[in-house]
Amino acid sequence: MRTPHPRHPDPVHPDLRWAARLAPQRLVRPRSLPLMRLADGLARNRPRRGVEITDLPGGAGVRVHRPAVRDRAVPGILWLHGGGQLFGTAAQDDAVCRHLADRLGAVVVAVDYRLAPEHPWPAGLDDAYEALAWTAGLPEVDAARLVVAGASAGGGMAASVALRARDRGRPELAAQLLVYPMLDDRTDGSDPAHYPGQDPSVLRVWDAAANRFGWASYLAGAGEAHPEAAVPARAASLAGLPPTWIGVGSHDLFHDEDLAYAARLTADGVPCQLEVVPGAFHGFDRLGTDVGRGFTESGCVFLERVLSGAR
Repeated sequence: MRTPHPRHPDPVHPDLRWAARLAPQRLVRPRSLPLMRLADGLARNRPRRGVEITDLPGGAGVRVHRPAVRDRAVPGILWLHGGGQLFGTAAQDDAVCRHLADRLGAVVVAVDYRLAPEHPWPAGLDDAYEALAWTAGLPEVDAARLVVAGASAGGGMAASVALRARDRGRPELAAQLLVYPMLDDRTDGSDPAHYPGQDPSVLRVWDAAANRFGWASYLAGAGEAHPEAAVPARAASLAGLPPTWIGVGSHDLFHDEDLAYAARLTADGVPCQLEVVPGAFHGFDRLGTDVGRGFTESGCVFLERVLSGAR
């Protein structure tokens, strides 16, 4: 019988035990990346009713989800998909974006930002920031209620976009929603003193080896600039960022770095709501369980409250 790990004493969440038995510890390897990209292409090319597809001037494609009931000025949400900076497509999150659009009465814009290793930093960030500015300029979007959001690598990209918007002074953000975000390249298993206590046996979908692959590919173009410019957790200060929601499971590789980022936000005067789900692993909210639905609803309630105050 395995002794509970001191950092993760809680068992797998009851709603997720069946999935934990089936899910791999590592979803992508260098050899499997072409297959993941093939699946992305199939998802991207599937026709979707109610989704407007267009290209930005810089070349990135976006998928626009408009709310069923439209006011003259509605919130605008930029959504960034996950995939470790290596794979993934905006189309994979059509259901998530549709839920946000209808639940919050918002225009949700999901962007197909460029991916590593073919397009290392800052290519994807440039695409995401352009998409944010484009979203802010939509006629029906209330510029005072602009949100940047994303999951996993997309959550980390959302954090980078928020930092760039702060540093450039535009556009102003009302909130950021970071779903188990990928924030720190030091979570790679190479230094036991950094984020100690990660128990590999509880991890699913994304492990330290996958994280090394993702970050090395993304940072290949960063050179000496990457500690501050390319990695959100390495930013010198988080002051001036918008109110933030961070959600993560205790069995997620990103658990420690996400809690550390939340603590830094709070210390720097940024309102931050942290949602930690005991016994939940990476991507658990996509499995149609009650615990996943509650997790998603927590983020929606946060945005509802913040956007109501920004009206």
